[in-house]
Amino acid sequence: MQNIKMIVTDMDGTLLRSDHTLSPKFKEIYNKLKELNILFVPASGRQYYSIISYFEDIKNELAIIAENGTYVTYKGEEIFVDELDSILVNKIIERVRKIDGANIVLASKNAAYVESTDPVFLEFFKNYYNKSIQVDDLTKIENEKFIKIAINHPEGSEKNVYPKLLEFEENGVKVVVSGEVWLDIMNTKSNKGVALNTLIKKLDIQPEEIMVFGDFMNDIEMLHLAKYSFAMKNAHPLVKEEANFIAPSNDEDGVLKIIQGYIDQFKKNKTK
Repeated sequence: MQNIKMIVTDMDGTLLRSDHTLSPKFKEIYNKLKELNILFVPASGRQYYSIISYFEDIKNELAIIAENGTYVTYKGEEIFVDELDSILVNKIIERVRKIDGANIVLASKNAAYVESTDPVFLEFFKNYYNKSIQVDDLTKIENEKFIKIAINHPEGSEKNVYPKLLEFEENGVKVVVSGEVWLDIMNTKSNKGVALNTLIKKLDIQPEEIMVFGDFMNDIEMLHLAKYSFAMKNAHPLVKEEANFIAPSNDEDGVLKIIQGYIDQFKKNKTK
Protein backbone atom coordinates (compact mmCIF):
# COMPACT_ATOMS: atom_id res chain seq x y z
CA MET A 1 0.00 0.00 0.00
CA GLN A 2 1.18 3.52 -0.86
CA ASN A 3 2.24 5.71 2.06
CA ILE A 4 -0.94 7.41 3.24
CA LYS A 5 -0.90 11.16 3.92
CA MET A 6 -4.60 11.74 4.63
CA ILE A 7 -7.49 9.73 6.11
CA VAL A 8 -11.01 10.99 5.39
CA THR A 9 -14.06 9.57 7.11
CA ASP A 10 -17.77 10.20 7.23
CA MET A 11 -19.18 10.43 10.74
CA ASP A 12 -22.66 8.90 11.20
CA GLY A 13 -22.85 5.25 10.20
CA THR A 14 -19.10 5.25 9.59
CA LEU A 15 -16.74 6.55 12.28
CA LEU A 16 -19.44 6.93 14.92
CA ARG A 17 -21.27 4.01 16.43
CA SER A 18 -25.04 3.78 15.97
CA ASP A 19 -25.60 5.55 19.29
CA HIS A 20 -23.63 8.55 17.89
CA THR A 21 -20.63 7.90 20.16
CA LEU A 22 -16.96 7.86 19.22
CA SER A 23 -14.92 4.81 20.22
CA PRO A 24 -12.67 5.39 23.25
CA LYS A 25 -9.90 3.89 21.12
CA PHE A 26 -9.97 6.87 18.76
CA LYS A 27 -7.53 9.09 20.65
CA GLU A 28 -4.87 6.39 20.84
CA ILE A 29 -5.10 5.70 17.10
CA TYR A 30 -5.23 9.41 16.27
CA ASN A 31 -1.95 9.96 18.16
CA LYS A 32 -0.37 7.21 16.05
CA LEU A 33 -1.55 8.97 12.88
CA LYS A 34 -0.09 12.22 14.17
CA GLU A 35 3.29 10.54 14.69
CA LEU A 36 3.17 9.44 11.04
CA ASN A 37 2.16 12.95 9.84
CA ILE A 38 -1.15 11.65 8.49
CA LEU A 39 -3.86 14.31 8.37
CA PHE A 40 -7.22 13.22 9.79
CA VAL A 41 -10.32 14.65 8.07
CA PRO A 42 -13.89 14.21 9.33
CA ALA A 43 -16.27 14.67 6.37
CA SER A 44 -19.93 14.86 7.30
CA GLY A 45 -23.35 16.23 6.54
CA ARG A 46 -23.24 17.46 10.11
CA GLN A 47 -22.77 21.07 11.14
CA TYR A 48 -19.17 22.20 11.70
CA TYR A 49 -19.83 22.80 15.40
CA SER A 50 -21.35 19.36 15.77
CA ILE A 51 -18.29 17.75 14.18
CA ILE A 52 -15.76 19.57 16.33
CA SER A 53 -17.67 18.66 19.49
CA TYR A 54 -16.14 15.19 19.04
CA PHE A 55 -12.63 16.58 18.53
CA GLU A 56 -12.53 19.68 20.71
CA ASP A 57 -8.95 19.23 21.92
CA ILE A 58 -7.53 18.58 18.42
CA LYS A 59 -9.88 20.64 16.22
CA ASN A 60 -7.10 22.96 15.04
CA GLU A 61 -4.98 20.01 13.92
CA LEU A 62 -7.63 18.69 11.52
CA ALA A 63 -9.13 19.50 8.17
CA ILE A 64 -12.93 19.42 8.41
CA ILE A 65 -15.48 18.94 5.64
CA ALA A 66 -18.85 19.99 7.05
CA GLU A 67 -22.41 20.30 5.75
CA ASN A 68 -21.75 17.78 2.97
CA GLY A 69 -18.87 19.75 1.49
CA THR A 70 -20.34 23.24 1.54
CA TYR A 71 -18.03 24.36 4.36
CA VAL A 72 -14.37 23.34 4.64
CA THR A 73 -11.66 24.30 7.11
CA TYR A 74 -7.99 23.40 7.47
CA LYS A 75 -6.38 23.71 10.91
CA GLY A 76 -8.97 26.29 11.95
CA GLU A 77 -8.76 28.32 8.73
CA GLU A 78 -11.83 28.62 6.50
CA ILE A 79 -10.95 27.58 2.95
CA PHE A 80 -14.29 27.00 1.21
CA VAL A 81 -17.90 28.20 1.61
CA ASP A 82 -20.68 27.72 -0.95
CA GLU A 83 -23.90 29.74 -0.62
CA LEU A 84 -27.34 28.91 -2.01
CA ASP A 85 -29.58 31.32 -3.93
CA SER A 86 -32.04 32.82 -1.41
CA ILE A 87 -35.02 32.87 -3.81
CA LEU A 88 -34.58 29.17 -4.58
CA VAL A 89 -34.21 28.40 -0.88
CA ASN A 90 -37.63 29.89 -0.19
CA LYS A 91 -39.21 27.92 -3.06
CA ILE A 92 -37.81 24.69 -1.66
CA ILE A 93 -39.08 25.55 1.83
CA GLU A 94 -42.60 26.10 0.49
CA ARG A 95 -42.47 22.74 -1.32
CA VAL A 96 -41.16 20.81 1.71
CA ARG A 97 -43.91 22.24 3.90
CA LYS A 98 -46.38 20.26 1.77
CA ILE A 99 -44.66 16.93 2.54
CA ASP A 100 -46.35 15.26 5.51
CA GLY A 101 -43.88 14.38 8.26
CA ALA A 102 -40.96 16.36 6.82
CA ASN A 103 -38.94 18.84 8.87
CA ILE A 104 -36.58 21.46 7.43
CA VAL A 105 -33.18 22.63 8.64
CA LEU A 106 -31.56 25.68 7.03
CA ALA A 107 -27.81 25.59 7.56
CA SER A 108 -25.49 28.57 7.48
CA LYS A 109 -21.84 28.38 8.49
CA ASN A 110 -22.81 30.06 11.78
CA ALA A 111 -25.94 28.19 12.88
CA ALA A 112 -28.83 25.93 11.88
CA TYR A 113 -32.34 27.36 11.69
CA VAL A 114 -35.54 25.39 12.29
CA GLU A 115 -39.22 26.32 12.36
CA SER A 116 -40.54 22.93 13.49
CA THR A 117 -42.14 22.68 16.92
CA ASP A 118 -42.24 18.86 16.89
CA PRO A 119 -40.53 17.87 20.18
CA VAL A 120 -39.47 14.45 18.88
CA PHE A 121 -37.75 15.96 15.85
CA LEU A 122 -36.14 18.77 17.86
CA GLU A 123 -34.64 16.28 20.31
CA PHE A 124 -33.31 14.15 17.43
CA PHE A 125 -32.04 17.25 15.62
CA LYS A 126 -29.74 18.09 18.56
CA ASN A 127 -27.62 15.04 17.71
CA TYR A 128 -26.44 16.76 14.52
CA TYR A 129 -26.56 20.51 15.18
CA ASN A 130 -24.91 22.07 18.22
CA LYS A 131 -25.66 25.69 17.32
CA SER A 132 -29.29 26.27 16.35
CA ILE A 133 -31.90 29.01 16.25
CA GLN A 134 -35.66 28.48 16.44
CA VAL A 135 -37.72 30.80 14.22
CA ASP A 136 -41.40 31.15 13.37
CA ASP A 137 -40.87 31.27 9.60
CA LEU A 138 -37.74 30.14 7.75
CA THR A 139 -38.59 32.33 4.76
CA LYS A 140 -38.42 35.49 6.88
CA ILE A 141 -34.80 35.19 8.04
CA GLU A 142 -32.79 38.29 7.16
CA ASN A 143 -29.06 38.99 6.83
CA GLU A 144 -28.04 35.36 6.59
CA LYS A 145 -26.57 33.21 3.81
CA PHE A 146 -27.39 29.51 3.64
CA ILE A 147 -25.07 26.75 2.46
CA LYS A 148 -27.35 23.71 2.77
CA ILE A 149 -30.96 22.66 3.24
CA ALA A 150 -31.44 19.45 5.22
CA ILE A 151 -34.79 17.67 5.30
CA ASN A 152 -35.60 15.02 7.87
CA HIS A 153 -38.34 12.43 7.48
CA PRO A 154 -38.64 9.85 10.28
CA GLU A 155 -40.13 7.26 7.91
CA GLY A 156 -37.27 7.51 5.41
CA SER A 157 -35.96 10.28 3.17
CA GLU A 158 -35.24 8.15 0.11
CA LYS A 159 -38.89 7.12 -0.27
CA ASN A 160 -40.81 10.05 1.22
CA VAL A 161 -38.78 13.13 0.25
CA TYR A 162 -36.33 12.46 -2.58
CA PRO A 163 -38.87 11.88 -5.41
CA LYS A 164 -40.77 15.05 -4.47
CA LEU A 165 -37.74 17.36 -4.57
CA LEU A 166 -35.70 15.92 -7.45
CA GLU A 167 -37.25 18.47 -9.84
CA PHE A 168 -35.21 21.23 -8.16
CA GLU A 169 -32.04 19.84 -9.73
CA GLU A 170 -33.11 21.76 -12.84
CA ASN A 171 -32.37 24.91 -10.82
CA GLY A 172 -28.69 24.20 -10.24
CA VAL A 173 -28.82 22.29 -6.97
CA LYS A 174 -28.05 18.70 -6.03
CA VAL A 175 -30.65 16.65 -4.13
CA VAL A 176 -28.95 13.79 -2.29
CA VAL A 177 -30.07 11.17 0.21
CA SER A 178 -27.53 11.58 3.00
CA GLY A 179 -28.88 9.11 5.54
CA GLU A 180 -31.83 6.87 6.29
CA VAL A 181 -33.92 9.81 7.52
CA TRP A 182 -31.99 12.74 5.99
CA LEU A 183 -31.86 14.40 2.60
CA ASP A 184 -29.60 17.34 1.72
CA ILE A 185 -29.80 20.03 -0.93
CA MET A 186 -26.68 21.99 -1.94
CA ASN A 187 -25.43 23.74 -5.05
CA THR A 188 -24.66 21.25 -7.83
CA LYS A 189 -20.95 21.98 -7.59
CA SER A 190 -20.93 21.15 -3.86
CA ASN A 191 -20.41 17.68 -2.45
CA LYS A 192 -17.87 15.92 -0.27
CA GLY A 193 -15.87 14.92 -3.36
CA VAL A 194 -15.50 18.49 -4.63
CA ALA A 195 -14.54 19.63 -1.13
CA LEU A 196 -11.98 16.84 -0.77
CA ASN A 197 -10.52 17.60 -4.20
CA THR A 198 -10.11 21.25 -3.20
CA LEU A 199 -8.35 20.15 -0.03
CA ILE A 200 -5.91 17.68 -1.60
CA LYS A 201 -4.94 20.19 -4.30
CA LYS A 202 -4.25 22.80 -1.63
CA LEU A 203 -2.06 20.34 0.26
CA ASP A 204 -0.47 18.72 -2.83
CA ILE A 205 -1.68 15.23 -1.91
CA GLN A 206 -2.36 12.58 -4.56
CA PRO A 207 -5.47 10.31 -4.75
CA GLU A 208 -3.30 7.24 -4.07
CA GLU A 209 -2.16 8.87 -0.82
CA ILE A 210 -5.62 9.12 0.75
CA MET A 211 -7.87 6.61 2.48
CA VAL A 212 -11.63 7.35 2.50
CA PHE A 213 -14.51 5.77 4.44
CA GLY A 214 -18.26 6.20 3.91
CA ASP A 215 -21.65 4.55 4.18
CA PHE A 216 -24.27 6.58 2.27
CA MET A 217 -24.87 8.16 -1.13
CA ASN A 218 -23.48 11.54 -0.10
CA ASP A 219 -20.11 9.80 0.33
CA ILE A 220 -19.85 8.39 -3.20
CA GLU A 221 -18.07 11.36 -4.82
CA MET A 222 -15.29 11.36 -2.25
CA LEU A 223 -14.96 7.57 -2.44
CA HIS A 224 -14.38 7.95 -6.18
CA LEU A 225 -11.37 10.19 -5.49
CA ALA A 226 -9.40 7.66 -3.49
CA LYS A 227 -7.55 4.51 -4.46
CA TYR A 228 -8.16 3.21 -0.94
CA SER A 229 -11.91 3.74 -0.71
CA PHE A 230 -13.85 1.78 1.91
CA ALA A 231 -17.60 1.29 2.24
CA MET A 232 -18.72 0.14 5.65
CA LYS A 233 -20.24 -3.30 6.05
CA ASN A 234 -23.46 -1.48 7.07
CA ALA A 235 -23.32 0.84 4.04
CA HIS A 236 -26.08 1.34 1.49
CA PRO A 237 -25.74 -1.32 -1.27
CA LEU A 238 -25.06 1.34 -3.92
CA VAL A 239 -22.15 2.67 -1.89
CA LYS A 240 -20.63 -0.78 -1.57
CA GLU A 241 -20.70 -1.06 -5.36
CA GLU A 242 -18.74 2.18 -5.72
CA ALA A 243 -16.02 1.53 -3.12
CA ASN A 244 -12.87 -0.50 -3.76
CA PHE A 245 -12.92 -2.21 -0.34
CA ILE A 246 -15.32 -3.12 2.49
CA ALA A 247 -14.59 -2.22 6.13
CA PRO A 248 -16.20 -3.80 9.21
CA SER A 249 -19.38 -2.04 10.38
CA ASN A 250 -19.48 1.21 12.33
CA ASP A 251 -20.54 -0.67 15.47
CA GLU A 252 -17.43 -2.84 15.11
CA ASP A 253 -15.29 0.34 14.92
CA GLY A 254 -14.47 -0.63 11.35
CA VAL A 255 -12.72 2.64 10.47
CA LEU A 256 -10.34 2.34 13.41
CA LYS A 257 -9.67 -1.34 12.68
CA ILE A 258 -8.64 -0.56 9.09
CA ILE A 259 -6.47 2.35 10.22
CA GLN A 260 -4.78 0.22 12.88
CA GLY A 261 -4.16 -2.47 10.29
CA TYR A 262 -2.50 0.07 8.00
CA ILE A 263 -0.32 1.40 10.86
CA ASP A 264 0.75 -2.13 11.80
CA GLN A 265 1.65 -2.93 8.18
CA PHE A 266 3.50 0.36 7.76
CA LYS A 267 5.63 -0.27 10.85
CA LYS A 268 6.29 -3.86 9.78
CA ASN A 269 7.50 -2.74 6.35
CA LYS A 270 9.68 -0.07 7.93
CA THR A 271 11.51 -2.61 10.09
CA LYS A 272 12.30 -4.96 7.18
